[in-house]
Amino acid sequence: MCGIVGYLGPQNPKDIIISGLKKLEYRGYDSAGIAVLDHGKTKRVRAQGKLKALEDKLVGEKFDGHLGIGHTRWATHGKPSERNAHPHQVRGINLVHNGIIENYLDIREELLAQGADITSDTDTELVAHLIANEVENTKDLFKAVERTLTKLRGAFSILVMWEQEPDRLIAFKDGPPLVVGLGEKEMFVASDVQALIQYTKKFVYLDDREIAEIKGADVKFFSANGFPIQKKVVELNWNPEMVEKQGYAHYMLKEIYEQPRAVASAIEPHVNPETFAVALKKVGFGGQPVQKLEELDIATDWAKTQEVFKGIERVFIIACGTSYYAGTVGKYLIEQLARIPVEVDIASEFRYRNPVIPAKTLVMTISQSGETADTLAAIRLAKEMGATTLSICNVRNSTIDREAHGHLYMNSGPEIGVASTKAFTSTLAVLNCLAIAMAHTRGNLNDKEQAELVKSLLAVPSQMESVLAFDKYFNEAANDLKQFRGFLYMGRGTSFPIAMEGALKLKELAYMHAEGYAAGEMKHGPLALIDERMAIVMVAPTDHWYEKTISNLEEARARGGKIISIGTGENDKLRGISEHYLALPKAHWTVNTILSVIPLQLMSYHLACNLGYDVDQPRNLAKSVTVE
Repeated sequence: MCGIVGYLGPQNPKDIIISGLKKLEYRGYDSAGIAVLDHGKTKRVRAQGKLKALEDKLVGEKFDGHLGIGHTRWATHGKPSERNAHPHQVRGINLVHNGIIENYLDIREELLAQGADITSDTDTELVAHLIANEVENTKDLFKAVERTLTKLRGAFSILVMWEQEPDRLIAFKDGPPLVVGLGEKEMFVASDVQALIQYTKKFVYLDDREIAEIKGADVKFFSANGFPIQKKVVELNWNPEMVEKQGYAHYMLKEIYEQPRAVASAIEPHVNPETFAVALKKVGFGGQPVQKLEELDIATDWAKTQEVFKGIERVFIIACGTSYYAGTVGKYLIEQLARIPVEVDIASEFRYRNPVIPAKTLVMTISQSGETADTLAAIRLAKEMGATTLSICNVRNSTIDREAHGHLYMNSGPEIGVASTKAFTSTLAVLNCLAIAMAHTRGNLNDKEQAELVKSLLAVPSQMESVLAFDKYFNEAANDLKQFRGFLYMGRGTSFPIAMEGALKLKELAYMHAEGYAAGEMKHGPLALIDERMAIVMVAPTDHWYEKTISNLEEARARGGKIISIGTGENDKLRGISEHYLALPKAHWTVNTILSVIPLQLMSYHLACNLGYDVDQPRNLAKSVTVE
């Protein structure tokens, strides 16, 4: 996740860009940069650290140009540093980028073979080289971009300018969001309308594989193969509440769209993007609850955490509702990676079944608020029985956080919508970090295997942005989907708890009958429910459970069920047996859950909106359950 801002017009580009980047710093804050065309040459200033570091470097800098681009970064390829900060500059080409170029290694080898002087560790600079090569042949920035677009694979949004064409900006995307703002004799580009709303109310949202050519005070739009296309201008008239919601109709939709940044924030404290290793920071195991987290020594803390991980023989995960389903995903992750047996309990049942907690047991609790009454009672019981406890919360210094021995944080930011979205995906990200750390510490993962898992995890925020494109599909499909009398959500392996979470969201928001099942259980009862008025939502990414899932899907289709399937890539098999097929980016099985839950969130949201319900405050529900 990174933030992009561009400007072409009579105002000072530096002021416009810095103002916009401040609104986008939630998308990335390990480095920032700006490039402005100044007297025919580009003046570029970059800085490591938060945006304030760039602002300090710009004090006293004067720009006489009218064209500029800026960027705030969250590192994926290459550690946070000034040399890796955007914009990247190659022979007069200046470029900023959000996302990941999946084939960057092939491009890098090809460029090095051609004698290219590559000065950073990023995938972004390689795109600047490709465009610079093409522009030398075409003498035209648009044609150079058009040719380069065919060479890129991944999820990306890119904004580029060229010194030789001082009245031109080119924007293109395939995945992460990019919007063009239309002003009076000026044009803007940004990752989010929030960056531009103080300057214009008129916007055009780029769809995937589209190019925007800004020339002077005009903009034209093209498909990837260069054919002109017509785009709708959206006018936003925001009131104060809408400004707080950043233009989204509901807090929940805003929070769904905040998930890439939330997951990135959940990962960031624990992952070294240079070595692709995990070290859980400020966990705080020490025999007593930690009161002042800032006083902990990180190195000592991680060493103590590793001691705990080496000594445990069993894990209990205790939670309620959505957090319980996240914990069930955690069971699969920890058992398969770290080879430690895991039990998952609903917190309201845990105390009353008189549980047996053996010695050398780690009891983990998950609670977004950190105040959930049943979960708090469970952690207190576990401590009384001598267990080591670890909490995963979103609210620091909440009661559960204070009372646990160890501490991990979702880092998802405030979640206003009652139905949890970004706290859930952030929890899945934290559980990935935890499982990798446990497995590596105990010798079940070598350095190479750990690096593979970490790279998959780091790629997720950009992949999530491409999955958010299903928003439009469910908005259009909601009127038809609400005609079904019920929904069966199914999956195998890690997709089973995602199916349960999808069913819960539909119940919470749309008040429709929905059930989540392990797909293998279908013939043990649920088949009796299936007819042409029953929708089957099958979560079936390509993983080691995939073949069995397909068999279960065939059984449902044979009984007349209408199938909505979620799979990996252009899967002809799934597409052929489904009424509707939704393609996810290719990902490791450990992170498929973070991607596959997003369509289920969007489906529930749009069905509830279509039925006229309040999605932010569903009936009979509260954000935090503080009584039994």
